[in-house]
Amino acid sequence: MGGAFVSEGGTGYDAVRMEELEGREAVRKRPGMWVGSTGERGLHELVFQVVGWAVNHVLAGRGGSVDVTLTRDGGVRVAHNGFGCPFAAEGNAGGRGLEVLLTRMPAGDEPGGRHIAAVSHSRDVGLFVANALSSSLTAEVRCEGTRRVQEYARGVAAAQPAAVGPTAGSWTTIAFWPDVEIFETTRCSFAVLAERFRQVAFLNRGLGISLADERPAGGARAVSFRFPEGVRDFVAALEAETGAALHPDVIGFEREDPRMAGTMEVAMLWSGSRQERIRGFANSRATRQGGAHVDGFRDGVMAAVTAYARERGLLAADNAPCADRISEGLTAVVSVKLECPEYLGATRELLGNTDVRDCVGEAVREHLGNWLEEHSKQATQIVDRILRNIRQD
Repeated sequence: MGGAFVSEGGTGYDAVRMEELEGREAVRKRPGMWVGSTGERGLHELVFQVVGWAVNHVLAGRGGSVDVTLTRDGGVRVAHNGFGCPFAAEGNAGGRGLEVLLTRMPAGDEPGGRHIAAVSHSRDVGLFVANALSSSLTAEVRCEGTRRVQEYARGVAAAQPAAVGPTAGSWTTIAFWPDVEIFETTRCSFAVLAERFRQVAFLNRGLGISLADERPAGGARAVSFRFPEGVRDFVAALEAETGAALHPDVIGFEREDPRMAGTMEVAMLWSGSRQERIRGFANSRATRQGGAHVDGFRDGVMAAVTAYARERGLLAADNAPCADRISEGLTAVVSVKLECPEYLGATRELLGNTDVRDCVGEAVREHLGNWLEEHSKQATQIVDRILRNIRQD
């Protein structure tokens, strides 16, 4: 499982190297604890961890793109031109240089915040686990006119980072080959990766993500994603799958609320279908079980529609429509980005921040209420349909 680390004095293991080795061996011994499985799902999780690290560097730099390539020889290459990441920590204040990220187990969850996008579906452990579970990994940094490269074998550095020549531009590239001794398959699904990258691009307005596949015998294939309207584009894409919208305009807004220490981005559209499709996300992580943000969204929609119907005499003052009926045919995306998201349960699929429900509910009630007032024709069509469905019960 790798060779010995010798201290600079040649006297054997030092404490830091021992810690690195033990952490690496622990990951290789129980990979499922870190990526969920040794099957295809775990393989994709490994890719998501590296792509998530790259996405967060792009978001920290307030622009740029992430390019992912599935290579012919079974490798995955992830490159980004976002915020730079030198190999070594700089200055006395230190910092997490690329070598540290590749060789040290995070002490806990990596620092979060609203500007961090959770691309993976489990705990974000960044580059360390990817390095440990890859038969080989090459890290390359291009900045300040110099190209530097370092190679690893199953998490162990083959040599110190080396300058290999001049370069233009600023890019950081991680190329890795998942270990056949660990994974049951090392062939990634283009479709699975593309769908997740598309989703992350929807949830981070303006972020560019591309995926290229060099493996097909008939020639390479590629897709790229960038959505200037964010979750509005997300809802429009979801609705295009049914093609039954009651009105052409996606209702959407974005708001920051200090009470929940974060921002919300909400978009919705009623269709002629009776199917409800409400998707919740917290810091770009899908919350399949819902939580405070989704509950707040439902509260706000219920309040806005009920108030509109009563003001126009369409609904008696003592009659309250069922929330399920109001959301029939509703396609919506509710995305919150919080400084300190709190999840209930180990799977992180249920958001628990108590302040979020009131904040999202209030914002949805206000914005949707204004939209209904300003679009009376579409509003009447939506409300009439809801009330007609209620009367048919």
